[in-house]
Amino acid sequence: MGQLKDFFLTDEALGTFMPIIVYWVYSGIYYLLQPLDGYRVHTLKEEKLKNLVSRSTVVKGVLLQQSIQSVVALSLFAITGHTVEAGTTSQPSLMVQARQFLIAMLVMDTWQYFLHRYMHHNKFMYRYIHSQHHQLIVPYAFGALYNHPLEGLLLDTIGGAMSFLFSGMTPRTSIFFFSFSTIKTVDDHCGLWLPGNPFHIFFQNNTAYHDIHHQLYGAKYNFEQPFFVMWDKILGTYMPYTIQKRPDGGLEARPDKS
Repeated sequence: MGQLKDFFLTDEALGTFMPIIVYWVYSGIYYLLQPLDGYRVHTLKEEKLKNLVSRSTVVKGVLLQQSIQSVVALSLFAITGHTVEAGTTSQPSLMVQARQFLIAMLVMDTWQYFLHRYMHHNKFMYRYIHSQHHQLIVPYAFGALYNHPLEGLLLDTIGGAMSFLFSGMTPRTSIFFFSFSTIKTVDDHCGLWLPGNPFHIFFQNNTAYHDIHHQLYGAKYNFEQPFFVMWDKILGTYMPYTIQKRPDGGLEARPDKS
């Protein structure tokens, strides 16, 4: 028991399992906020009518992806370093860690943009793999990682591994990076446009931006995720949005044609 406890206190274990804990805690908060109709980008009725998969199936799919992700992450840590207790190794300066964060964000965005776009343009990949994620026409928080297992492995797990390796971050820094990227991904799928949300203030790539992509008219746009919009703008797949009031008092994300 002592050895098991020591394992879960290592940076590698925390870097593997903390993002999973964060995913369900942060998603749970948004689940409790569902009744806030005035801030929903889609109504609950639309969610029930339009989505092509049950919530229980989504939960099972996410848990499967997180299981695969955990195995890959632990294997990567085992290959690239040795397991140490949290707090026992020196860390690079905050400036170095900030640079590593930025590099990791750019690597993840670049990898996910081109692979995500390819999955839309390749008919086989879309029909048999990526379309599973688009069964959620009305996204919600805990459906953020609902993908085909192969897509989850290629897009998220390998993308995360590349971000870790190319940035040169330590396992301890990865705890914060992958927890942050998890929160950002959940927020992008939450379906709520809450006032003062820092992700909506500081990121153009946010809940409304990604909601556009989940609609039929936006399926060929806004591929980039989860942080920036540079590749969408450079390569002509950028569709800006505007937030409008619905007649029922709620909100709606629509393409900005101005």
